[in-house]
Formats: sequence, structure tokens, C-alpha cells
Amino acid sequence: MLFVDLRFFLFFAVVLGVYWTLRSNDSRKWFLLASSYFFYGSWDWRFVLMLAALSYGDYLFARRISTSENPKVRRRYVAASIAMNLSVLAYFKYCNFFIASASQLARSAGVSLDEPTLHIILPVGVSFFTFQSLSYTIDVYRGDIAPVRRARDYLLFAAFFPQLVAGPIVRPKIFLPQLDSARTVGAAAVKSALLLFVIGFLKKAAIADNISPYVDAVFQSPSMYSNVATITAVWLYTVQIYCDFSGYSDMAIAVAGLMGYQLALNFAAPYLATSLQSFWRKWHISLSTWIRDYIYLSLGGRHSNRFVTYRNLVVTMLAGGLWHGAAWTFVVWGGLHGAGQVVQQEFQRTALSRKFPAGWVRDVLTWFLTIQFVCLCWILFRAPSFSSAMLVLQGYFLLHGGGPMSLAIGLTVLPIALLAMQFILVRMQLVQRVEGLSTPTFAFFMGIAVAFAISLLPLGNRPFIYFQF
Repeated sequence: MLFVDLRFFLFFAVVLGVYWTLRSNDSRKWFLLASSYFFYGSWDWRFVLMLAALSYGDYLFARRISTSENPKVRRRYVAASIAMNLSVLAYFKYCNFFIASASQLARSAGVSLDEPTLHIILPVGVSFFTFQSLSYTIDVYRGDIAPVRRARDYLLFAAFFPQLVAGPIVRPKIFLPQLDSARTVGAAAVKSALLLFVIGFLKKAAIADNISPYVDAVFQSPSMYSNVATITAVWLYTVQIYCDFSGYSDMAIAVAGLMGYQLALNFAAPYLATSLQSFWRKWHISLSTWIRDYIYLSLGGRHSNRFVTYRNLVVTMLAGGLWHGAAWTFVVWGGLHGAGQVVQQEFQRTALSRKFPAGWVRDVLTWFLTIQFVCLCWILFRAPSFSSAMLVLQGYFLLHGGGPMSLAIGLTVLPIALLAMQFILVRMQLVQRVEGLSTPTFAFFMGIAVAFAISLLPLGNRPFIYFQF
């Protein structure tokens, strides 16, 4: 059930109508919990029981952690929670990857092994809800939050349908307090949520889904396309993955907002960043802050020895890469981002960095270098294998040769136009200005935006890219 499907609009219309007719906060929470399980069950009912069991297990672990004063007992329960969640994640997402990697390592050592392949169905959103659940038991262990008293509240936190299958990763200290009282929504909040949903819908259905066929064609057969087509496809994928994922996040935040719940911002114009550190503060914010708080800081974070700091940073980014997918291309993608940040920080320590031009010239130069590095890393993220990635990289860098096929010239201009549009939106704060319009004027512009989005809908919607993670 995609956010851009008619089925979802029918589902949410019923949920929203019933939700706001219920007066009791307890009734609303029970109804939302049932609706969330129904939503998740629309993908595969077999995994609803798994989601409920994991959630209830973490609820019990957190209760035991909070009631025990024995440090060893507390560590035992938090370790059990971590082991339970990571075991589920490892089995469903990484089992075949580990088997294939071990077999390949054995072959390189001259040992021939049979390579069994398990037919494992990946639960939608497993990376998101396991990380979300882990943050709860770890926060209780650290004493940052108190455990919830009622299992229902925790089950709702773990299964809340707007963000269940593709984030944002919700932090318990932000969401759980919102369950204590009945939610209310004012007219301004409704306008803000509706606008955000339409923006997300435009990003996903009107932009990302229309770009997807061109990107798929080039990455499936990179040797068949010209160098200009390869460069265009990489730029288009840079736009596609942003519009796809940030579009989903926008719609998730909007859907939650229409029910009175606030989810944290997940994107903040990341392609306008002027450094890799800034990029990761603006891209998939819920994940980047999660790995910072629970991996980077657990490793020791920033250390007096900068090489220890760099080690912690690279290990954290490697883990972030592996979180995205069961393939070495994702691991290398994360490692490159970690190494890139190390190089950037080392450069800032040198006298050469102080000779850089100041003002807007410096900003443009650092932005250009940052966006180029991000684009190159996206090649590894998108390519199905290293060999395919190398072909795309060759086409991206070489100024001659390539295959006979090309893409329409207008597609080359599209990423530049969309980037300029994002700059204008941020610079002029157009979203905030639209929110401040009178209700009739706001409705008029919303109608135009919806009509525009519908006119650009492709023949078939494609799954959100981050569903596979």
C-alpha cells in the first residue's frame, strides 16, 4: 500500500474519519494500533506477528532494565534486546549476503564450497523498525527516558503506520510523550500538513517515478550508452533518490501531522550543502543522528587523538553503508563517505585551506566539490555490482567513446533546473509564504498543484527506493 496508491487514500480517509470521531485518547490509540497492523499486514500478514513479538519483547526488556538496580542485570537485558533485534535483521537482510561472501572468500583461498541460497522474504521496513526499537531500550538503559507503563503505547510507537516501512526513524523521547494526551490539530497545522503531502507527492510521483526508467536503462546496460548519457543518468539518479525518499518522508510527516502527531524533519535541502559533514546533517537526518548517537558516540566519538576520532567516524559510516543494503557496494559507499569526511577535516587543518577564497566564491567552490563527490558515491549506491559501477564510472569520467545510445538533451538540463528550483524555494521561503495565505487562496494553489501532479503521473507507480532497506 504505497502513499501514492488509491488504496492508501481510501485507507487513510477511513482512518482519519474514525480517528477524529473518537473522543477518548485510549480509544484513539487502540484504533491507531489496529490500523497500523492492518497497514503493515497489507504487505504480508505473516510479518505482523513478528513485528508485534519484537515490540513486546523490547517493552519487557525495558521494564526489566528500569526495575533492576544491578548493573550486570541491566547490561544483560539491554544486550538481549540488541541481540534479538540484530538477529532478526541479520537473518532476513544479511543471511544470503554472509553466505555468498564466505563462499567467495573460500574460493579465493582455493577451497570449493557449495553455496546454498535461502529463499528469504525481506520484511518491508525491517531496518527502520529494528533501529527504532533498539533506540528505546538503549535510551532506557542510559537513563535518558523512563519506560512506558502500558504495552499498548509501546506497540503503537513501534508500529505507527505513517513511518513504519520507510521512516523517518522515530526517536522515543520525541514520540512517546505525545501519546500521553489526546492530539489536537489547528487550521494552520492542517494547511501545513496538506501542503507538505502535496510536495512529497509531487517529488515521488511526478519527478522520481518519471526519471526512473531512464536511470534504470543506463545502469542496466552502461556500455550501450554514450558518456553524456551516463553523466546525465548519474545526475538524474541524484535527483531521483532525493525526490523519492524525501517525498516519502514529507508524506509520512504530513499523514502523522493530520492526526496530531509530530515527526522530526528528515531532509533539509541536502544538495545545497557545502561540506560532507553538512550533507549528512541534512540528508536522512533520522538515520545520521541515530548512527551518531548509538554507534559513533558508543565508540568514543570525538577523541583527543584525532586518528581515533577518524577511526570512529569511518567505522560509523561503514555501518551506515551496510544498513542500506546487503552488498559490498553499499559498504564501500559508506566507507567513501567516511574517508571523504576525514580528508575534508584534515584539509581544514592545513594552511592551504586558509588560502581558499572567502565569501560566496568559497561557498560555490566547496558546494561544487561536495555535490560532485556525492554524485560519484551514488554510482556505487545504485549500481548492482562493482563491475557495473566501474563501467558507469568510466562513462562518467571519459570525454570520448562510449556506446551508441543517448538520452534526450532535455534530461541533461532537468537536474540543473530542479537544483535551481530547490535553491529558490529555500532562499525565498516559498513554502512558508504559501502556508500563510488565506484559506481560499491556499485552496486555489493546492488545487493547481494537485492537478499539475496528476497530469505528470506515469502509467505505473514504482515502489519507494528505501522500501528495500
